[in-house]
Amino acid sequence: MKQELEKAFFELTGRMKDKELAEKVIQVWVDCAAEGGWKSYEELCEMPFTLLTETDGVNLIEHTIAVTKASIGIAEAMMTTYKKMPFNINMDWLIAGGILHDVGKLMETEKVDGKYRKSYAGQCERHPVSGCIAAAKAGLPIEIQNIIVTHAKEGEGAPKRIEGVFIHQADFATFDPCVMKQKGLLIEKK
Repeated sequence: MKQELEKAFFELTGRMKDKELAEKVIQVWVDCAAEGGWKSYEELCEMPFTLLTETDGVNLIEHTIAVTKASIGIAEAMMTTYKKMPFNINMDWLIAGGILHDVGKLMETEKVDGKYRKSYAGQCERHPVSGCIAAAKAGLPIEIQNIIVTHAKEGEGAPKRIEGVFIHQADFATFDPCVMKQKGLLIEKK
């Protein structure tokens, strides 16, 4: 599974300057998949990115890549447009945080009788918390842990890294339209 994950995320990890950090990011995915009982990369490619709404087939890996790319896009838009950046952006932390923002879902979700549901571990702690713990166990910097733990509702009102702000916005930009579509609130041209 490690080789498949390296290949899936290579477009992103290949941009990272800190190659040791990039390796740790992939290892966190491998470790969380094992802890969650996922046996193959193919299983991960079938796993929906959320249980909260219809995903129209978008899986967790696709969602993770889209969120990370969108976060990079926000950062690059500012860096290439602003005459003077009002804050520093660590692109390695942005990419690592993007790839790991939902890694806790590998432990939060299980497949039983062909259906996905929240696992017992997921009932005990949501994915931002379990993903942060996994990152800490792997020795990732506390700044990346902050990005993971604050990317969802757990981060409301909490101090955040700028990279986490971008990931939060990109995450909800990909999640909210799915919810709106399911509720009939997304206006689509026919």
